[in-house]
Amino acid sequence: MITLTSDFGSPYPAAMKGVILQRTDARLVDVAHDLPRQDVRAAAFWLREVLPHFPPAVHLVVVDPGVGTDRDALVGRSGEHVLVGPDNGVLGPVGRSLSGDGPVEWFVVDDADAESATFHGRDVFAPTAALVHDADRDELGNLDRLTPAEEPVELRLPKADVSEDRARGEVLVVDAFGNVITNVPGSFLADRERVRVDGARVPVGETFAAVEPGERVVVVGSHGNVELAANRGRGDDAFGLVAGDPVVFEGR
Repeated sequence: MITLTSDFGSPYPAAMKGVILQRTDARLVDVAHDLPRQDVRAAAFWLREVLPHFPPAVHLVVVDPGVGTDRDALVGRSGEHVLVGPDNGVLGPVGRSLSGDGPVEWFVVDDADAESATFHGRDVFAPTAALVHDADRDELGNLDRLTPAEEPVELRLPKADVSEDRARGEVLVVDAFGNVITNVPGSFLADRERVRVDGARVPVGETFAAVEPGERVVVVGSHGNVELAANRGRGDDAFGLVAGDPVVFEGR
């Protein structure tokens, strides 16, 4: 299996699939191609949340605002999975998640033969995904196009500052429903019926339907973090928050 994730929209992913299918008969699975454009941190978050649910696979990721620059292309061996994408940090969080307690082994891809400086998804990453898919996972270091990476770019999602009755965090992403996903751990909401969000009291619910339609609610999302929502509405509009905004929760 080769999964594909990008911020390309359409039709660019089709070109990547065509290149892969010329080289291997791997099963291709689309994860998403509508990630926020050029938002490496948002992509890193979603990859960390989604890819661990897959069986062992090659994961091709292209969210690459530095395409055509001197940034490297990477292959990472993480547990039973292999990651392929740009060296901009986007692969780091999911690589650490997939590896469990083990190391992630990174390799730089020789992209000297790339046909285009603006479409490395087609010309560098897709051929590389096909190459590593058909290779022995334990022999990646012996492939001609790969050399060990010395210092890959490291991206770590920010952690919230949490005490007993106060949590200071920030918005990591806003999903397609408008739910505002923060970096505050869901455990902060334990045994609380209400919290203050930036000074305003908001009910805590187990589900969105814990409040009337249109009303604001604070829940623990499926990712385990505190999430700000509006029942049958958009939490980002209801709370006036976007990705990157700071947010303070008070339990008293």
